[in-house]
Amino acid sequence: MNTTTNGTGRPAVRDVIILSLIIGLLFGIMLGNRPLSVPDEGRYVEIPREMAASGDYITPRLNGVKYFEKPPLFYWFESFSIKLFGMHEFTLRLWPALFALAGCLMVFRAGLQLYGRTAGVFAAGVLATSVLYYSLSQTIILDMPVSVFLTASLLSFILGTRENPGLKRRLFMAGFFACAALATLTKGLIGILIPGMVVGAWIVLLNEWRILRTMYLFSGIALFLAIAAPWHMLAQKANPEFYQFYFIHEHFQRYLTKVHGRYKPAWYFIPILLLGFFPWSAFLFQAVKDSLPSWRDRHQHKETIFLMLWAGLVFLFFSASSSKLIPYILPVFPPLAILLGRYLAKGWDERSLRGIGLVYIALALLAIACAIGLIILPNYRPELDLQELRPHRLVIIFILTTGGLVLWQMQKRFGLRGGLISLIVISSLFLLAVSSTMPRIDTRSIKTLAKELKPLLRPGDEVVSYKTYYQDLPAYLEQRITVVDWTGELEFGTTVEDTSSWMIDDSTFWKRWHGPGAIYMMTDRKTYDTLRSNPELSFSVIASNSRNVLVSNRKAIP
Repeated sequence: MNTTTNGTGRPAVRDVIILSLIIGLLFGIMLGNRPLSVPDEGRYVEIPREMAASGDYITPRLNGVKYFEKPPLFYWFESFSIKLFGMHEFTLRLWPALFALAGCLMVFRAGLQLYGRTAGVFAAGVLATSVLYYSLSQTIILDMPVSVFLTASLLSFILGTRENPGLKRRLFMAGFFACAALATLTKGLIGILIPGMVVGAWIVLLNEWRILRTMYLFSGIALFLAIAAPWHMLAQKANPEFYQFYFIHEHFQRYLTKVHGRYKPAWYFIPILLLGFFPWSAFLFQAVKDSLPSWRDRHQHKETIFLMLWAGLVFLFFSASSSKLIPYILPVFPPLAILLGRYLAKGWDERSLRGIGLVYIALALLAIACAIGLIILPNYRPELDLQELRPHRLVIIFILTTGGLVLWQMQKRFGLRGGLISLIVISSLFLLAVSSTMPRIDTRSIKTLAKELKPLLRPGDEVVSYKTYYQDLPAYLEQRITVVDWTGELEFGTTVEDTSSWMIDDSTFWKRWHGPGAIYMMTDRKTYDTLRSNPELSFSVIASNSRNVLVSNRKAIP
């Protein structure tokens, strides 16, 4: 491959087109193969559905209840899809996949500009085929779009520093502030905190204070506020309680306290990073070590230091938080992919990397070990019903075993280049195989019961979620539901406006159950078995699955 750093010629355009087609196919082929996952996908579809239905794009609502946990930008994107295409899993997941593709193209462009074409191509391939990045490209949550906006912001800054003062540099710096604002509108204050933290640390470490003069701070801050501030002000104007809950409870208390019940130890993200960046985490130590310059030479490696600060500080920032979830670590992946692309490109050109044979052997053995684990799993977990999974399990076992052997042989016969190409192909096939299996692994969706219920509903009928809240049920029914004896994440919203007609207690529900109106109740099997044992209660079973039961208070269902 040509390692030219010229990103303006035809090879770069050709590479972008080829990468877009290949990675787009990888991300897009499985988007519609499973129901909405719960709770996250159900939640992040229902909020934009309600926006599209009501026309209120200022106040987010979940099941009709004010929901201020996150800003609205991603909801707006999803609302647009709903207006355009309706409620289909493929089109609903299209935005995360498009954002993920954009992230891969960004690291390609940055790798090309900083380290050459080969590094850029590998950076994009590494990012696309890492386990967590691929998984979140298929999932309707906020972490992929916020990660991509942060990536765009930070790459705009570091690429802008390579330009002479003038229009081009000004545009890069405008991109830095604008994308930070978009990240802020996607997931809150981390949108400005993370770019500010990384850039600030880089300036201090390299003593680059003079760069503040050519960051166009005043116009940049004005641009940031012009994008990020209006919604916050409009939301406060429409909801006087907004600022206190959004800034204090959802930002400072979430980070500093255990109020959200998501505490994990400080080392939590170490295994998450190693597993989430797999299989490329096998090369991570060597890549970081190879990229680390001496203190004396740090000014000759400004961009590499920036990438390392980006990955390291974001990792430490979220590790220090009292609230941790697996997707939080995603913004670490793009800089690591670029650093790994640099390292692999170096080996590609030299046709060798120290110790690379051992890495390939370890990956091959690990793949075979995982295949053996899947083969013997029924012997150790006989309670699992693996019959339906059998074809998918066999495909995954085949990919792991043959992939491990192919990787071993390709490296042995064709050296580092053969090993890297085969690793990208095998990783892609493995990810697609696992993705095809997910509908049979994640059985929490209420979709099948919702499909049974929707044709039965008539105007005035009431749908009830009893003692729990099914996040995907309002989305699939495309209507608000009644919730009995549960508030959960909706608790704050129930305290700031009257929701008593559909967020009800147990006694109110049973009065309605015995009233004249038709009611359809969804609950879990354990709760239903308890209720059924009461001789004073009668139910007409409409449908059920392995987890839940749908019943009605009417014997004859219209």
